[in-house]
Amino acid sequence: MKIVNIIITSFLGMVLLFFTACSKKLDVIPQYQINDQQIKDLLASGDPVQQQKILGGMANSMPLLFNKAGITGMGVADYAYYTNQSIGIMRDLEGNDMVLGETQISDNLAGANEYNLINIPGAANERLNTAYWFYPWELITKANQLLAYLSDEIVASSNLMKEYKARALVVRSYAYNYLMENYQDAYMKGGNTKQGMPLYTTYNPFQTLKARSSAEETYTLIKSDINDAVQLLQTAGVGYTTGTDDIDMGVANFVKARIALVTGDYPTVISATNDILSHYPDLLQEDHYGAKNSGTPGDPEFLSIDNGFLYNSVNPEIILGFNLGVAVNYINNLMNTFGEGYGGVIEAYKRIDERLYNKIADDDFRKDTYQGATAFGNFTYPSNGIMRTLPSYINFKYAASKGLDGDKLKANQSDTYYMRASEVLLMKAEAQAAGSNPSDALVTLNQLLAARTRSGAPVLTTSNYPAMAGMSPLEMVQFQTRVELWGEGREFYNNKRWGIPVDRSSSTNHINKGQLSVADMTIQIPNDEMLHNPLSTQN
Repeated sequence: MKIVNIIITSFLGMVLLFFTACSKKLDVIPQYQINDQQIKDLLASGDPVQQQKILGGMANSMPLLFNKAGITGMGVADYAYYTNQSIGIMRDLEGNDMVLGETQISDNLAGANEYNLINIPGAANERLNTAYWFYPWELITKANQLLAYLSDEIVASSNLMKEYKARALVVRSYAYNYLMENYQDAYMKGGNTKQGMPLYTTYNPFQTLKARSSAEETYTLIKSDINDAVQLLQTAGVGYTTGTDDIDMGVANFVKARIALVTGDYPTVISATNDILSHYPDLLQEDHYGAKNSGTPGDPEFLSIDNGFLYNSVNPEIILGFNLGVAVNYINNLMNTFGEGYGGVIEAYKRIDERLYNKIADDDFRKDTYQGATAFGNFTYPSNGIMRTLPSYINFKYAASKGLDGDKLKANQSDTYYMRASEVLLMKAEAQAAGSNPSDALVTLNQLLAARTRSGAPVLTTSNYPAMAGMSPLEMVQFQTRVELWGEGREFYNNKRWGIPVDRSSSTNHINKGQLSVADMTIQIPNDEMLHNPLSTQN
């Protein structure tokens, strides 16, 4: 397993440097001479100050793994594959609902291959494949690195160590599920009878390579990890914290709900989401749902500080997110029509498919998150004076002509988020609709629709939403999920789980009108892994 071993070996050097620094602070062993057993002895001493000094750095890095820049092996030249946030957008381009650009664009442009549905399942395609392999394995390695020092004896005597272990288990369960959602068929669509992942649960740069376990064995580990994490957080007294940049009960339950949803464990989804929603009762308001033009048609101005998708302080839904300075905000660079990154000046606009746009009710203020059927008009990008005529159906969800500090030259400057309450509400509704409570799903959806009704308009419900007439409860959930989570890196995975293929043939504004079967949404194990792990087998 060459890819994993490369990651593990690189972290070995990092951990040695970390403990070398710790030896000075702890005044225990001369620099460069502290060894693994001495570290474990110090941890076993039960001194919380020493324990925190030894493991605090690794434990505090766990939340940042959800906000990852610099995916191992992907380089820095093309940031479309440089962050987990970016590759989520690349996945959205492999769907029905996001249009790339206005005219046929170069295959070298970020996202063009994805949008053109080129060789998605191929084992040899590094850009379209291995980023999704490297990223979760790095998370698993870092989680195992921390867990290696958290024996049952050490954890039993310290609430802090319980919290640290919970963080690592949340990360590992999330990462293994990420691998399964990319590299195996959907669990409920036959994937449960197929291969899973090689299960590495210890930290050892030289450990023996492993064959792939079954999907059932893989999910047994995933569920054990997340259940243990929730229990550890409860025992340690870590509930729902006020900060959004840590792994608290909200993050743990979000991951638990997602894992339960993909495996059809609907009662667990409902239980976990109810717990989250009891602490996140407020949804994003109309004034902050995307950006609004506070300027004029000829001189438009979209302020980041008014946009709840770019400024966490005005979004009450954020469960996991990071503020400017810590935030990896490549999503704005890729999505911002008015920015000078990949979403704006080079004309790789991220636009909504007109078929979805036309189904959004006029009294649903989310429709204002997109330009309509007429072109937006001219816009001049400030740093280079280039003027573009912005087309129809561009998004304002991530629009900003000024950064958070008000600087026009920093339009891509923003906060970022990874988990929010509206998605939790939709996971709950899906579990109800797919399980034994379809009528309850309508009640849950009505909560979202009421919160998305335009000010002064009659309250939208599942009964009066025009596009949902004749839909089943599950189809209603699927439709509302597409509308609510557009551009948030979820469509590809949802389509795969729901068994919905890509078919753009009837769209008027899609440039590429291709198709993608559900079977082709399962990508192959990368060639590098197949070549260097003789025990590995291909999908």
